[in-house]
Amino acid sequence: MSSLKSIWNCLFSPRLIQIYGTGAEQMYEEDPLERWGNQIINSLYMMWKVGLCTSPLWGSALYNKGYFQLQELPFIAKCATGVGVILVISFCIRGLSRAKNPAYLKFLDVLQRAENDMVATKPELMKYDFEFKSWPVEYDLSDTKSPTPKASPRVAVPQGAFQNIVSIPFRVIAYLAIHTFGIRLIYPGVLGVLQAVLEKGLLKGRTRLIEVYAGQRYKLKTVDGNSIDTMVLDRRSSYANGDTLVICCEGNAGFYEIGTVITPIEAGYSVIGWNHPGFGGSTGMPYPAQEQNAIDAVIQFAINILGFKVENIMLFGWSIGGYAVSWAAMTYPDIKSVVSNNTRFL
Repeated sequence: MSSLKSIWNCLFSPRLIQIYGTGAEQMYEEDPLERWGNQIINSLYMMWKVGLCTSPLWGSALYNKGYFQLQELPFIAKCATGVGVILVISFCIRGLSRAKNPAYLKFLDVLQRAENDMVATKPELMKYDFEFKSWPVEYDLSDTKSPTPKASPRVAVPQGAFQNIVSIPFRVIAYLAIHTFGIRLIYPGVLGVLQAVLEKGLLKGRTRLIEVYAGQRYKLKTVDGNSIDTMVLDRRSSYANGDTLVICCEGNAGFYEIGTVITPIEAGYSVIGWNHPGFGGSTGMPYPAQEQNAIDAVIQFAINILGFKVENIMLFGWSIGGYAVSWAAMTYPDIKSVVSNNTRFL
């Protein structure tokens, strides 16, 4: 029974990437079956992401060839069923292989204990690098007692009734476009393809922050339910500039693992790096409202959990990070200083 339970727990558990503090052999060694299962699952996931971005192209082509007609539904159903069977088999093989790997079972035990008591288990959990979606939430903004100050809402320019009616089709088309492929083309940092290409570089940068600079990784939950991948370097007790916290907001297709955090780190400041919604381990999409909620969660975390004063917080951002910086500076006017580079304001 315990073996069946282990296999079941391993079916949908996160991919283990690296084990810290083990010397030169840091990468987690997957068994051949686990590697095969991961490759199939990741390939199908990547095909889905690429298909979503290119949906206008292949959707139009299939429509012109008549594949969206009623008589073609059985063929589409067979294809979907075949893909589903392959996916189920891949999950089962991967779970079986993981359940026989002592290193993975040890990691899974630590993760399960962290879900119940993150404070006591975090030192052990920090030894592992794995899919961030399974990292336990350590700060939920909805738990904050002090309300977050809100900026004044934007005022929409009124339009006439005729203009509103005429613009409805264009609004529908624009909404569908921006919420499918548009947002991914505007912000390539959310593209799974790009993140897969940069995976080794991101892992190397994250390893450096953790092992060389003693960084601590956190998962923050925003008011709209997004999870924000955050790296904290608290240096108040070891550096003269440590009492000042620099929050770095990266630009388009920028990630804290390979971003600007190194500059304030080398200057001796305390630093927080975070990834935009949809970037790296963060969930969501970099829409303005989600960007505001993300930087708001980071600042509230710095104030309420880390104990930094607002007047000791500096903001640095470039490109789209400048938007988060400007909104935060407007919302928290007591911020110590602001640096925004290469940001356009309309």
